[in-house]
Amino acid sequence: METLSVDILNGILGIIPARMASARFPGKPLVMIGDLPMVIRVYRQVSTVLPHVFIATPDREILETANRYGARSVLTRADHPNGTSRCQEATDIILKKNSLPCEAVINIQGDEPLIDPEAIVDLAREILKPGTDIATLVRVEKERTEVANPNRVKVVTDREGFALYFSRSPLPYSRNTDQASEEWLSHVGIYAFGTGILDKLMRLEPSRLEQTECLEQLRWLENGYRIRCCPTCYEGFGIDTREDLERLLSSGKL
Repeated sequence: METLSVDILNGILGIIPARMASARFPGKPLVMIGDLPMVIRVYRQVSTVLPHVFIATPDREILETANRYGARSVLTRADHPNGTSRCQEATDIILKKNSLPCEAVINIQGDEPLIDPEAIVDLAREILKPGTDIATLVRVEKERTEVANPNRVKVVTDREGFALYFSRSPLPYSRNTDQASEEWLSHVGIYAFGTGILDKLMRLEPSRLEQTECLEQLRWLENGYRIRCCPTCYEGFGIDTREDLERLLSSGKL
């Protein structure tokens, strides 16, 4: 597979939204994963491939931690409804204060301490393809228990690899159980956006499908935006609860 040069990656801005007020796990960006706070671990891994990475947060504690570890950060409003919205504000602030090239923005989850830098490179490659406004990562899901898990978002694509629909339900649904699908696609929630697309997405009103499934990307699909899905082997290991953290620490994956 063709590698991306440093010059090309120099035009990709990496944003890591992080906030202390997580409903299920308050303060999780600063929990220790080994010898590093989680958000700093994510920052350092992404920084091995992207020259321009920033932590976006409304919290002084996270800013102070970023400064202590030499990570670049930006203070955002506290009232954002989701990470994409925070990413958009952070991008505006960063580009007004810094003379940086910016062909695309990658929104990186701050609670993915095992993030694979090569998955970020793969996503950068996809968003730079002509005609691509939004790109995200997907992987083959073989575990049937995960297919039925509403916390594991599934996606189906067209023949060109663009998303047709995302759902928390098994997708596609196999009516004939004897001919059940042997392969599903799980969504790995890291997004890349072409320059200017974030501003347009933020002007869209919440949609019916988005509110039904609680998936913001359905708002984009309902409004005619195409989402290119990039295959990855990275499984993702999001830390949503203290139980997730304990499972990671005991997994031997660190």
